[in-house]
Amino acid sequence: MITKTIEDLSTLVSLSKRRGFVFQSSEVYGGLGSCWDYGPLGSLMKANVKRAWWKAMTRRADIVGIDAAILMHPTVWKASGHVDGFSDPLVDCKDCKTRFRSDNTESYLKHQKCPNCGSKNLSEPRQFNLMFKTTMGPVEDSSNVIYLRPETAQGIFVNFVNCQQSSRYKVPFGIAQIGKSFRNEITPGNFIFRTREFEQMEMQYFVKPGTDAQFFEEWKETRWNFYLKYGIKKENLQFHPHGPTELAHYAKAAVDVQYKFPMGFSELEGIHNRGDFDLTQHSKFSGKSLEYFDEANKEKYIPYVIETAVGCDRLFLAFMCDAYREEVTTSEKGEDTRLVLGLHPQIAPIKVAILPLSKKDELTSVAEKLRNELAEDFDVIYDESASIGKRYRRQDEIGTPFCVTVDFDTLNDQAVTVRHRDKMTQERIGCTQLSSYISEQLKRF
Repeated sequence: MITKTIEDLSTLVSLSKRRGFVFQSSEVYGGLGSCWDYGPLGSLMKANVKRAWWKAMTRRADIVGIDAAILMHPTVWKASGHVDGFSDPLVDCKDCKTRFRSDNTESYLKHQKCPNCGSKNLSEPRQFNLMFKTTMGPVEDSSNVIYLRPETAQGIFVNFVNCQQSSRYKVPFGIAQIGKSFRNEITPGNFIFRTREFEQMEMQYFVKPGTDAQFFEEWKETRWNFYLKYGIKKENLQFHPHGPTELAHYAKAAVDVQYKFPMGFSELEGIHNRGDFDLTQHSKFSGKSLEYFDEANKEKYIPYVIETAVGCDRLFLAFMCDAYREEVTTSEKGEDTRLVLGLHPQIAPIKVAILPLSKKDELTSVAEKLRNELAEDFDVIYDESASIGKRYRRQDEIGTPFCVTVDFDTLNDQAVTVRHRDKMTQERIGCTQLSSYISEQLKRF
């Protein structure tokens, strides 16, 4: 057997639409650039991705969760530096009218030419702020301008005191959040890798100054192990430390966890030592003290922050890329290809497929009853259309780890056949033991 992995994102785009993972937003109107809708399976899988991250964070004894508003006081973005500094250099091609970032376009950097048509008839680079503006209230004027947040982190920083005092946590402790962010990207693309509306999963860990370097290293290891736990292949991961020219102005140190997407190694998650920049800035602009009082040592200080920030959509894409495989076998009958999404069972959108061998009532009634019972604990799908072989292949393609076949023997022995996705092995399991069997199998991952 020959196993092929994904070579081009167009393969995933096609699979995602065909099987209901991801659709182009507003497709019936021609689509909206770099905005995507998650379909029936995609919405389940995305919820699983968020659940896995949330559990990894908030089940710790030193991290609490928060859900801050998207709309925030405009001074928040002044204090954070986004109003004055959150911009990219934009260049226009005067011939083909393409707009692109001049700082990461190879053809422009080397030859000062358009990456689309090759023309050198270009505008001078100008700074383009990436925040979306809107207005609050009935009057649209400059005094009512607010922004759609470009990151979720600031909602954590401005709630540092609220969270610390209400939870009574002592430093070091963290605040985690999952939420939508918006960036008016000049050159979005690569499917859901870079979009204008996206979901972030961020955790800010507040530490005593002087201990930050230690916690920075600890969080690098913790986050690396998260990816391995959920099945990302080690050879597809690497750390990329930020050099002096890459560091954000607020950062003492930073490293990216990069994943080997079809277009090459690209950022999946950022881990940053932000120092005391954020709390200091918000204290300065708000006039409110954001110091922490260490009662045991009778000292006050502005905590340093270790940040872990990963895009949910990028992680979704990484899981899809890593899980995709085509198993090609050759026999006397010719070549056969089995397309499999080998997703970790906790990430897979559907855990169990119930497949009656026949559409006859005596089988479908048993199968439907099993489906309803298992749906209390698992995401389940019921499928009675086409041959059992074709139904197995459909489930392989969407990553379902277990297929349960109800056959005519079930009527006599009250048992079903459970097929495992990856090894294609089969076991006969009693109907009354099926739920506990699935639970035990899932715990092994």
